[in-house]
Amino acid sequence: MDKNQEVKQAVQQQFGKNAQEYVQSKTHAQGADLPLMIEWLSPQTSWKVLDIATGGGHVARTLAPLVELVVATDLTRPMLAAAAQANEQAPNILYVQADAEALPFLSETFDLVTCRIAAHHFPDPAAFVRETSRVLRPGGRFLFIDNVAPEEEQLADFVNQVEKRRDPSHVRCLSVSEWRALHAACDLQERQARLRKKQFAFLPWVQRMSESPEQEQAVERMLLEATAEQQHYLGVKIEQGRVVAHQIDEWMVMCQKKGGNDDE
Repeated sequence: MDKNQEVKQAVQQQFGKNAQEYVQSKTHAQGADLPLMIEWLSPQTSWKVLDIATGGGHVARTLAPLVELVVATDLTRPMLAAAAQANEQAPNILYVQADAEALPFLSETFDLVTCRIAAHHFPDPAAFVRETSRVLRPGGRFLFIDNVAPEEEQLADFVNQVEKRRDPSHVRCLSVSEWRALHAACDLQERQARLRKKQFAFLPWVQRMSESPEQEQAVERMLLEATAEQQHYLGVKIEQGRVVAHQIDEWMVMCQKKGGNDDE
């Protein structure tokens, strides 16, 4: 088994056993990015939408009343089952188990592709972006949201080490410049973007993917022993010797595939 397949198996194991936690997660279910997504996209009732790595199905549920069809994909079958149960009132969502890096759809099928807070688990981000562009019709839109690393390499390495210690299925948060290069290489033209600091209460964040108290303590120790620069970037808040909160950068971008009547 190659390394990419090992990573994908780890993702399936980790998210399969934590499916309900992600469906119920307030961070994922109530994010301010969901209404902003609707504002940016102005979805059309004729649209066919692909939601890659749907997770708890929050994007699919938000878009379903506004479009013709949402196809929600995920690598993890239990996650799809949990999302389907949570979204049972939305009959126009179809659920398909699929790999983001090898989508089982014809080219130029969808008017919109979305992917929210998932791509840092993909072993081959370039393949994911190529597949996204392939299944989008010319002029179609790509709405992408993910945690991103800083541009400074050593600081980015530390951010990813913390994430990996908390969640072994984490692969890598890319920087904004890395994502922009991948998008541009696949004819996805940036139309709107926003970078924001996303705040986390430490304990719920670390416990959501925790295997043991020792793992939680190891993550906390990394933040407590971090340099001043690392703590400042991550907004680490410490009270009485314990980490109570931190933050990470989240990037939201809407791109449009070259070609089509609505290409500028």
